[in-house]
Formats: sequence, C-alpha cells, structure tokens
Amino acid sequence: MSVWALGLNHNTAPLDLRGRFAYALDQVEPTLRALRASLARQPEATLLSTCNRTEIYCAGEKTDLDHTLDWLAHSGGVSPALLRSHAYTLQGDQVARHAFRVASGLDSMVLGEPQILGQMKDAVRAAEDAGAMGTTLHQLFQRSFAVAKEVRSSTEIGAHSISMAAASVRLAGQLFEDLSDIKVLFVGAGEMIDLAATHFAAKNPKAMAIANRTLERGEKLAGRFGAEVMRLADLPSRLHEFDAVISCTASTLPIIGLGAVERAVKLRKHRPMFMVDLAVPRDIEPEVKALPDIYLYTVDDLAHVVQTGKDSRQAAVAQAEVIIDAGVQNFMHWLGQRRSVPLIQQLNAQTDEWRAVEIVRAKKLLAKGEPIDIVLDALTRGLTQKMLHGTLAELHAGDASSREATAQAVSRLFLRGQLPKIQPEDKER
Repeated sequence: MSVWALGLNHNTAPLDLRGRFAYALDQVEPTLRALRASLARQPEATLLSTCNRTEIYCAGEKTDLDHTLDWLAHSGGVSPALLRSHAYTLQGDQVARHAFRVASGLDSMVLGEPQILGQMKDAVRAAEDAGAMGTTLHQLFQRSFAVAKEVRSSTEIGAHSISMAAASVRLAGQLFEDLSDIKVLFVGAGEMIDLAATHFAAKNPKAMAIANRTLERGEKLAGRFGAEVMRLADLPSRLHEFDAVISCTASTLPIIGLGAVERAVKLRKHRPMFMVDLAVPRDIEPEVKALPDIYLYTVDDLAHVVQTGKDSRQAAVAQAEVIIDAGVQNFMHWLGQRRSVPLIQQLNAQTDEWRAVEIVRAKKLLAKGEPIDIVLDALTRGLTQKMLHGTLAELHAGDASSREATAQAVSRLFLRGQLPKIQPEDKER
C-alpha cells in the first residue's frame, strides 16, 4: 500500500491560483468521485480545501501522482506545467509528517491556529460520504487528530497567536482613530465572518450589519451582536454607508465589483473605506485596490500581521516537531505491518483448506468405526505434515548458504529462536 499527496498553499501559490482550486464543502464529495473515476485503480482519497490550501491525499496499490496532478490541473483550468510549478508532491512518511503538521497548525499562515483541525475533520467526513475513505487514510487522519491534540495540550503552540479576524481589527485600528465611531459591514455568515464579527463587536463600533444570501442564517448571526441584516442584493446601493467591509463567502465569482465601489467612493466624498477580503476565490475584484481612499487587504496581505510573536513560539514548535516525529514513526510502522495483510489472508485461506480436507477424512474414519484416538492421531498428523511439507522441502533445497538461511528462519518461526544444530559435514554437502 502506497500513500501520496499533492497540494498547493499560501507558501507556494498566489491567491488567484489558489482560488481556481478552492472547493466548497458541498463540492468535495462529487470532486472526489470524479477523481477516483479517472483512475484505473480507484484509490482511497481525501480532499482538503481551505482559504490557504488545497490538498489531495491518496492511498492505493500504485502511486498515481502524475495522473492526479494532471487531473487537478484540468479541473482548475490551468496547464499541468503551471500547477506543477506551484504544487508540492509527497510520498510515504512525508505524507504523514505533512498531515500531522497541518493538523497541529504548524503549516498554517497563523501558527497554531485551531480552525484547520475542524476543517480536516469536515474533509474526512466528506470523503466518508463519498465512499472514498479506506483503512489507510482513516488511520492517517485519526492519528493526525491525536497528534494535534497532544501538540495543543503539551505545548504552547497556540499561545498569543493572532487570527485573521484579530488581524483585521488591528489593521482597522491603524486606519481609524476610534473604532467605536465606525460602521462595519460583514458579507457572509460563515465561521470566518462569525470570528471577525466577534472581534469587531468587542470594540463597540457605531453600527454593524450582516449581508448574506440567505436571510435566515444572517439573522441568526446578527442576533448575537445586535446587528442589522440586509439582503446581498441591496449591497451595491448601501455600500457607501459603511467605513469597514469584511467579506468571506463561498461564491466562485466576486460579489463586490469595481463599479459598486467607485460609486461608494463618490458618495463618501473621500472618507476612507477599509476593506478585507478573506475569501478564496476573491469576493472583491482586485482592481478595487487601486481606487483612491480604498484600503483593501486580502488573506495574503494579512500574512505579515499574523506572524507577530512567531519567533517567541519557536520553542513550542520544536516540542511539537518531536511529538510529530513519534507519530510519523508509529504510522509508518503500522503501514509496514499492513503490507503483510495479503500474505496473512493467503495463509489463513490455505490452512482452512487443509483443515477442511482433514476433517472430511476424520469423519470418514469415524463412520467406519475407527477408535477416536486413532482418528485424532491421523487428523493431527495430516495437518502437521501439510503445514511442514513446504518448510522441509526448502531445508533440503539450494546450496549450503541458502539452507542455513532457511534453517535460521525456520528456527525463529517454529522453535522460538532456538538455533538449529548444523553439523560441519552438513555444511559441506
């Protein structure tokens, strides 16, 4: 059984390229089905897609890295050469190490951030629903979760980390003298917007509003913060009312265009507008950044802000890597044992066949009236002869060195390590 993975993340690929390979949670299951259908031998597969990374993990009898990369490039509408220049491919223990580091928050833009663990669990559930999760990947991810739990409980990897939401508030505070004097609009109602709204609400802004495609979900979030709810369709006509706009939806196309922001700028009469686009793909057209009085930040722009305090946590990183090393060794040991499963199954099938033959023979002897002791003796002799026939044949085959190697193996298997006595003249024959 081989394990392999490929992916691209915030360290290897620009935002717009990552956006081509962003999959909403409800897209994961059909995407996995399509990937597996494209492979001759359908491997186990899991797809992890977040704003900072898209990764495919596979396990199967054959490593199909090249085919998987070509398939992913085609699904994203780019050339395999372009994707290959920004992607990383992993095999064997590299896969386990990477998965454990991702789950533990060591590979995140925000060092030690906890959200990735929940996103990985969602990816595993989606793979299970798609029928793509097998024993090997199940073990890989369950061990990832266990390692991540130990890292978080045994180290201070998450201490003093700054989330994207907190970084947004920090940047807004640099632009506006008093955050209690601004009006904030949140576009979307997912986990990231929930976090952002929580951080901004702590600064007591003048007003907050939630714009979402589904009013019911928007109302539920707004109710927690005493915020207004508005329809997404009303956003262009009301955009100018807000000093800060934080957007993160699952839309595949920008929902805040250049024209809408240009109109808002004119109506605001040069009052600055702070905008944060936390979505991948983008929610706000990139050309907006060039407009006067607009301060637009993407997830990649926030990178240097969230790195604050990273150096002081390097000791925790070193401790986490030790835990991960142990986890990798344990997983690879388990994987190595799994390679013996087909042989074990064959051995069990062969011995069951021998046993069935001897039982039939014993029943015939009993039917003829043979004493039970004689029948049992014949049964046990028949079984042992069948089991030892191949071993004894090997002990008499080949040259002296191969016979000695066989003798050593037989000793370990049948004599529990007692060394066989081989006479000097036996070696010379």
